[in-house]
Amino acid sequence: MSVIGKFFKTKTNNEDFCTAIIVAAGNSQRMGRDKILMPLGDRPVIAHTLAAFQKCEHIDEIIVVTKFERLQEIADICHDYKIDKTSKIVRGGRTRAESALLGVSEANDKSTLIAIHDGARPFVSAALIDRAVNSAKVNHAVAPAVYSTDTVRIVNTKGVVVSTPNRDTVALIQTPQVFDADLIKSALTKAVEKNMRITDDCSAVEALGVKVTVVAGEQTNIKLTSSTDAYLAEKILVDRGSGQ
Repeated sequence: MSVIGKFFKTKTNNEDFCTAIIVAAGNSQRMGRDKILMPLGDRPVIAHTLAAFQKCEHIDEIIVVTKFERLQEIADICHDYKIDKTSKIVRGGRTRAESALLGVSEANDKSTLIAIHDGARPFVSAALIDRAVNSAKVNHAVAPAVYSTDTVRIVNTKGVVVSTPNRDTVALIQTPQVFDADLIKSALTKAVEKNMRITDDCSAVEALGVKVTVVAGEQTNIKLTSSTDAYLAEKILVDRGSGQ
C-alpha cells in the first residue's frame, strides 16, 4: 500500500462521523477590530458561522479554535445561541496551520471526516456544507470554489505581467474544506513540523501529493477581512431577510 493509500479506507455511510473545526484564532489586523465578535445583525459574526454547522445534519461535532482571551465569550455564545454540537473550545496557535492542527487533534475518535472552516465566513449555507461533505466521502480532499469573473494576470516581483491564465480555470477557493480525518491530521502535522507557510488546509494535503477535488462554492460565502467586507456582509444579511 502506498503512503497516501493508507489514509483511504473503504467506509459505508453508516460509519461517517464528521467533525467541523471552526478556526477563529486570527488577529483581525486588516479589519481593525475583532471581526469574529463584531455584531452582524442581531448577533456576533461567529454566531452566524456556528449556526450554519449546527443546522447541518452532516455535522456531528463542532470544535472552535480561538484566541485565549476569547475562550469564555465563545463559550457564552455557544450557550446563548444553542450551539449544542460544540464539544470543545480550544486555544489556537501562532499560525493558521498550528491552529488547525490543534483543532483536528481534538476531534472525536469516531471522526472519519473533518471539515475545516474560517470562523469569519458567516454566510456558509447548509447546502454548501452538504456538497463538500458528500464529495469528501468519495474524493478524500475537497474544497468549495467559485470561478473568477475577472481577467487574471500573473505578475513578477517588479509588477510586470508574465502570463495571463484562462480565467475559466482560475478557482477562488473557499471553506469548509473537508478531508479524511487521518489524512488531514497527518498533513497538518507535517506542515507544522516543517514550518510550511500555508494559506489553507488544502495546501498541506497537496504537499503530500494528494489531489483536491473542487465543488461549487457560493458568491455569498465571503470571508470578512476588511471594512468593505463588513459593509457587504450587512447587505447580504438584509437580502436574506434576517439573521441565520
